[in-house]
This record gives sequence, structure tokens and C-alpha cells, in this order.
Amino acid sequence: MPEFVIEREITGAGQMTEDQVRDISVRSLAVLKDIGPQIQWLHSYVTDDRLYCVYLASDEAAIREHARKLGVPANRISAVRRLIDPRRYA
Repeated sequence: MPEFVIEREITGAGQMTEDQVRDISVRSLAVLKDIGPQIQWLHSYVTDDRLYCVYLASDEAAIREHARKLGVPANRISAVRRLIDPRRYA
């Protein structure tokens, strides 16, 4: 399945409490289960006002459906074309 990076603009994302992170994560997993196997959340990076989420998905539409059902933005969705691993070149 193709890999995507999703940029989500969420004011105060870096200040979320552990309870808030758990809540949104559990809700996200429930939506993913509802959508089916064509989308999988790998992990997310949190900055001050953004989340950068890495997903495997059949297409961009599956990611947009997940964002809509979860009620969080998917401001930018970028297909990963290549992974560069610095260990390969060391």
C-alpha cells in the first residue's frame, strides 16, 4: 500500500495532555477499524501547532474519509515517493 504523510494544523497540539492524546488516538483507531483494511496509521510526530501523521492507505480518499469521520483536519496529504535512510550511505 502507498505511504502518505498528513499534515494536520491543530493549534496547541504540542500542549496536549496525555489524556487528550489517548482520547484522540483511541477515537482514530475506532474510525480506522470502521473504514477497514485500506488504511493504517503508522505513527505521528507532534510539533507546537501541527501533527505529521504517517499512514499506509489505498489512496488519498481513504485518508480524507478518516479525517472527516474523526473530525480533525488533513490540511496537506503528500504521497511518499522515496525513503532515504542515511545508514545506507554511511
